[in-house]
Amino acid sequence: MTGTVTHDPPPGPADRPGRPLIITEDAVLLDDLLRLCAAAGATPEVRHGVPDSGDGWAAAPLVLVGDDAARRVGGAARRPGVVLVGRDQDDPDVWKRAVLIGADHVLMLPDGEAWLVDRIADVAEGIGRPALTVGVIGGRGGAGASTLACALAVTSAREGLRTLLVDADPLGGGLDVLLGGESAEGLRWPAFAASRGRVGGGALEESLPELHSLRVLSWDRGDCVAVPPPAVRAVLAAARRRGGTVVVDLPRRLDDGVAEALAQLDLVLLVVPAELRAVAAASRVASAVGMVVRDLRVAVRGPYAPGLDDHEVARLLGLPLAGQLPVEPVLLRPRGSAKAPGATGRGPLARFCTHFWERVLVETGGTR
Repeated sequence: MTGTVTHDPPPGPADRPGRPLIITEDAVLLDDLLRLCAAAGATPEVRHGVPDSGDGWAAAPLVLVGDDAARRVGGAARRPGVVLVGRDQDDPDVWKRAVLIGADHVLMLPDGEAWLVDRIADVAEGIGRPALTVGVIGGRGGAGASTLACALAVTSAREGLRTLLVDADPLGGGLDVLLGGESAEGLRWPAFAASRGRVGGGALEESLPELHSLRVLSWDRGDCVAVPPPAVRAVLAAARRRGGTVVVDLPRRLDDGVAEALAQLDLVLLVVPAELRAVAAASRVASAVGMVVRDLRVAVRGPYAPGLDDHEVARLLGLPLAGQLPVEPVLLRPRGSAKAPGATGRGPLARFCTHFWERVLVETGGTR
């Protein structure tokens, strides 16, 4: 069981990394809390009462107060990020003690263990604003969506943002190949197929290949391994917690795993060549994706068929126009035959990506 005491604001100090503070003399409860801290990758400070130094109480990103210690900390200065932890589900006075210490939450073990591990892990990682997460999908095969996804990620990294590029298409051949890093050291998707619950954001980032100043989660060249939806959810949630930007290259077929990815996206770009058959195919993709994604925009790629331009394609699809994706040879070349898309920072494609990030980051209030 968990509960919230609504008179206090959400914890602010938890947005920076640090050691959680545990206050209890209950040996059994302490063992449980130490176990949960270890599961979350955090090393706590343990006290029997409020630390003699006021800084210890005020500076801890999260304070876990055992129910046995509630009266001993009742006189401490009010602060956000305090959790009262107990075991007696039927204790009617627990809420009074929570108010006494100014707790944000009341949590009973063992029911609240999963919530508490996530909360401890958040403060251990220094969680701030989640990443701005952008998906790219082709309106038809060969539209250039994977190339655009790579160019967006390379441009984001070049601008100094923490950037992760995720290849969500197991049949696409691997974005690491497109970036010229198929032999780079690091984990690929099959290593995360068994992931459940919470994946550490920092550990995820450090385990992946680094190419062009960004991290890449791609596929290996072995047999195709199915990554279950819970694993997709856990990995993308970890990526978002690190902040910056996450770019996801999406397949055109929508299965349960792709639906999990779509649910975590802030915005999706639908890449559509300006030809009638591509627009017809893209309308089906837009219909399916639009059922999950709130913000779906179209990027129109030339050359243009007679009677079509970028605004007309957007009108036919009933979608907002993200921009005209310029014709550039890199969009049409086979994978691995050119430098990484957008790597030089010059050319129409790089300019499109730069303008896209400038516009979207303004719309969302800056880097996250």
